[in-house]
Amino acid sequence: MLNKVMLMGRLGKDPELKYLSNGAPIATFNIVTDESWTDRNGQRVEHAEWHRIITFQRLAENCAHHIGKGSLVYVEGSLQTRKWVDTSGQNRYVTEIKAQKVIFLDRRRPEGQQGEGDWSRRPERMDRPGGDRMGDRQDYAEAQYAGMADGRLQGSENMGLGEVEEASF
Repeated sequence: MLNKVMLMGRLGKDPELKYLSNGAPIATFNIVTDESWTDRNGQRVEHAEWHRIITFQRLAENCAHHIGKGSLVYVEGSLQTRKWVDTSGQNRYVTEIKAQKVIFLDRRRPEGQQGEGDWSRRPERMDRPGGDRMGDRQDYAEAQYAGMADGRLQGSENMGLGEVEEASF
Protein backbone atom coordinates (compact mmCIF):
# COMPACT_ATOMS: atom_id res chain seq x y z
CA MET A 1 0.00 0.00 0.00
CA LEU A 2 1.09 3.57 -0.58
CA ASN A 3 0.58 6.47 1.83
CA LYS A 4 2.48 9.43 0.37
CA VAL A 5 1.75 13.16 0.61
CA MET A 6 3.60 15.95 -1.21
CA LEU A 7 2.58 19.55 -0.51
CA MET A 8 3.94 23.00 -1.20
CA GLY A 9 2.48 25.88 0.77
CA ARG A 10 3.02 28.70 3.24
CA LEU A 11 3.01 28.50 7.02
CA GLY A 12 0.06 30.14 8.76
CA LYS A 13 2.09 30.82 11.92
CA ASP A 14 5.44 29.94 13.45
CA PRO A 15 6.06 26.23 14.19
CA GLU A 16 5.34 25.14 17.75
CA LEU A 17 8.28 23.18 19.19
CA LYS A 18 7.82 21.11 22.32
CA TYR A 19 9.71 18.32 23.97
CA LEU A 20 8.19 15.02 25.06
CA SER A 21 8.91 13.79 28.57
CA ASN A 22 11.67 11.57 27.11
CA GLY A 23 13.35 14.69 25.65
CA ALA A 24 12.42 14.04 22.02
CA PRO A 25 11.57 17.23 20.10
CA ILE A 26 8.27 17.49 18.24
CA ALA A 27 7.20 20.44 16.08
CA THR A 28 3.79 21.12 14.58
CA PHE A 29 2.73 23.76 12.10
CA ASN A 30 0.02 24.38 9.55
CA ILE A 31 0.51 25.18 5.89
CA VAL A 32 -2.02 26.45 3.40
CA THR A 33 -2.30 25.32 -0.20
CA ASP A 34 -4.57 26.94 -2.71
CA GLU A 35 -6.07 26.30 -6.09
CA SER A 36 -8.27 28.25 -8.45
CA TRP A 37 -10.44 27.42 -11.42
CA THR A 38 -13.17 28.89 -13.58
CA ASP A 39 -16.66 27.56 -12.90
CA ARG A 40 -19.42 26.91 -15.45
CA ASN A 41 -20.56 30.55 -15.24
CA GLY A 42 -17.08 31.85 -16.09
CA GLN A 43 -16.46 33.03 -12.50
CA ARG A 44 -13.04 32.51 -10.99
CA VAL A 45 -13.25 30.29 -7.90
CA GLU A 46 -10.45 30.13 -5.33
CA HIS A 47 -10.12 27.51 -2.64
CA ALA A 48 -7.59 27.28 0.21
CA GLU A 49 -6.93 24.12 2.19
CA TRP A 50 -5.09 23.97 5.52
CA HIS A 51 -2.86 21.02 6.42
CA ARG A 52 -1.46 20.14 9.85
CA ILE A 53 2.18 19.03 9.70
CA ILE A 54 4.05 17.19 12.44
CA THR A 55 7.82 16.64 12.58
CA PHE A 56 10.14 14.84 14.99
CA GLN A 57 13.72 14.87 16.22
CA ARG A 58 16.27 16.99 14.32
CA LEU A 59 13.74 17.78 11.60
CA ALA A 60 11.46 19.31 14.25
CA GLU A 61 14.22 21.49 15.67
CA ASN A 62 15.36 22.63 12.22
CA CYS A 63 11.83 23.58 11.21
CA ALA A 64 11.27 25.49 14.46
CA HIS A 65 14.47 27.49 14.03
CA HIS A 66 14.55 28.12 10.28
CA ILE A 67 10.98 28.71 9.13
CA GLY A 68 8.17 30.91 10.36
CA LYS A 69 4.85 32.46 9.48
CA GLY A 70 4.64 33.01 5.72
CA SER A 71 7.59 30.74 4.85
CA LEU A 72 7.21 28.71 1.67
CA VAL A 73 7.95 25.01 2.20
CA TYR A 74 7.73 21.70 0.39
CA VAL A 75 6.63 18.85 2.66
CA GLU A 76 6.82 15.15 1.94
CA GLY A 77 5.37 12.58 4.29
CA SER A 78 2.39 10.37 5.01
CA LEU A 79 -1.15 10.84 6.28
CA GLN A 80 -1.99 9.79 9.80
CA THR A 81 -5.26 10.03 11.72
CA ARG A 82 -5.25 10.00 15.51
CA LYS A 83 -8.18 9.53 17.88
CA TRP A 84 -8.42 10.73 21.47
CA VAL A 85 -11.10 11.34 24.08
CA ASP A 86 -11.46 14.95 25.21
CA THR A 87 -12.21 16.08 28.75
CA SER A 88 -15.98 15.89 28.12
CA GLY A 89 -15.72 12.24 27.01
CA GLN A 90 -16.22 12.91 23.29
CA ASN A 91 -14.16 11.04 20.70
CA ARG A 92 -12.04 13.45 18.67
CA TYR A 93 -10.02 12.86 15.53
CA VAL A 94 -7.25 14.74 13.79
CA THR A 95 -5.64 13.97 10.44
CA GLU A 96 -2.15 15.30 9.94
CA ILE A 97 0.86 14.87 7.70
CA LYS A 98 3.76 13.12 9.40
CA ALA A 99 6.64 14.82 7.56
CA GLN A 100 9.75 12.92 6.61
CA LYS A 101 11.16 15.68 4.43
CA VAL A 102 10.81 19.47 4.56
CA ILE A 103 12.47 21.71 1.99
CA PHE A 104 12.72 25.40 2.82
CA LEU A 105 11.94 27.26 -0.41
CA ASP A 106 12.39 30.83 0.86
CA ARG A 107 15.75 32.50 1.06
CA ARG A 108 17.56 31.94 4.32
CA ARG A 109 16.94 34.53 7.05
CA PRO A 110 19.97 36.72 7.76
CA GLU A 111 21.69 35.83 11.03
CA GLY A 112 20.20 37.63 14.00
CA GLN A 113 17.10 38.83 12.13
CA GLN A 114 13.85 38.27 13.94
CA GLY A 115 10.91 36.85 11.99
CA GLU A 116 7.22 37.27 12.66
CA GLY A 117 7.65 35.35 15.91
CA ASP A 118 10.32 35.28 18.58
CA TRP A 119 12.93 32.97 17.07
CA SER A 120 14.97 32.96 20.26
CA ARG A 121 12.19 31.53 22.41
CA ARG A 122 12.83 28.38 24.40
CA PRO A 123 10.15 25.76 23.74
CA GLU A 124 8.15 24.42 26.64
CA ARG A 125 7.89 20.79 27.58
CA MET A 126 4.68 19.01 26.76
CA ASP A 127 4.09 17.76 30.32
CA ARG A 128 1.56 19.50 32.46
CA PRO A 129 1.20 19.02 36.18
CA GLY A 130 -1.88 17.27 37.54
CA GLY A 131 -5.02 16.18 35.78
CA ASP A 132 -5.92 13.07 33.84
CA ARG A 133 -2.90 12.06 31.73
CA MET A 134 -5.08 10.89 28.83
CA GLY A 135 -7.95 13.29 29.39
CA ASP A 136 -7.09 15.78 26.68
CA ARG A 137 -5.58 15.99 23.23
CA GLN A 138 -2.13 17.25 24.18
CA ASP A 139 -1.45 14.59 26.82
CA TYR A 140 -2.72 11.86 24.52
CA ALA A 141 -0.48 13.17 21.77
CA GLU A 142 2.53 12.96 24.08
CA ALA A 143 1.85 9.31 24.84
CA GLN A 144 1.21 8.44 21.21
CA TYR A 145 4.16 10.43 19.82
CA ALA A 146 6.63 9.02 22.33
CA GLY A 147 6.76 5.79 20.33
CA MET A 148 6.81 7.63 17.02
CA ALA A 149 9.73 9.85 18.00
CA ASP A 150 11.76 6.78 18.96
CA GLY A 151 11.06 5.17 15.59
CA ARG A 152 8.96 2.38 17.10
CA LEU A 153 5.86 3.01 14.99
CA GLN A 154 5.20 0.24 12.49
CA GLY A 155 6.61 0.83 9.04
CA SER A 156 8.78 3.77 10.04
CA GLU A 157 12.39 2.66 9.90
CA ASN A 158 13.89 6.15 10.01
CA MET A 159 10.98 7.90 11.70
CA GLY A 160 11.94 11.23 13.09
CA LEU A 161 15.25 11.55 11.35
CA GLY A 162 13.71 13.12 8.28
CA GLU A 163 15.48 15.20 5.69
CA VAL A 164 15.79 18.95 5.66
CA GLU A 165 16.93 20.79 2.60
CA GLU A 166 17.13 24.42 1.67
CA ALA A 167 16.59 25.46 -1.90
CA SER A 168 19.32 27.77 -3.18
CA PHE A 169 18.49 30.71 -5.40
